[in-house]
Amino acid sequence: MNHSHNMDDIDKRILEILQERAKITNAKLSEEIGLSPAPTLERVKKLEQSGIISSYHAKVDIEKIGLGVTTFALATLNGHNRTNIEGFVEAIQKVPEVVECHHITGAGDFILKVVAKDIPSYQKLMLERLCDIPQVDHMQSMVILSTFKDSKVVSIP
Repeated sequence: MNHSHNMDDIDKRILEILQERAKITNAKLSEEIGLSPAPTLERVKKLEQSGIISSYHAKVDIEKIGLGVTTFALATLNGHNRTNIEGFVEAIQKVPEVVECHHITGAGDFILKVVAKDIPSYQKLMLERLCDIPQVDHMQSMVILSTFKDSKVVSIP
């Protein structure tokens, strides 16, 4: 990320608004932040070019598209060396059901967020794809029963 971009309060307000409503028009955005449209657009472009805004996404209701099970899986590798870590990460990139993969401290080595159609599909994925990754020593699954907060909005310091 390019750290040469000095953000002021207007930039921070733009980020707050765009995180909540990415499809807001430039005209509406400029009205809300109190700038005219041209400098507003210029600021948004600068935030994108500097990498502060990395992408825009459509949030999909996973249940409505037939994906009913979300889990966190704690993966412990059979050796915490660079080769094992790189091999594991490379294998995980090829599994579309794994939507997040984080290298962590504590009980395991990686935590994965996995979205599947149902429990049988998840079990099949675990047995045939994830536990078969040679670097994996063991996996522990935590099935999400219900979600009370799922925000992609970060508080801007």
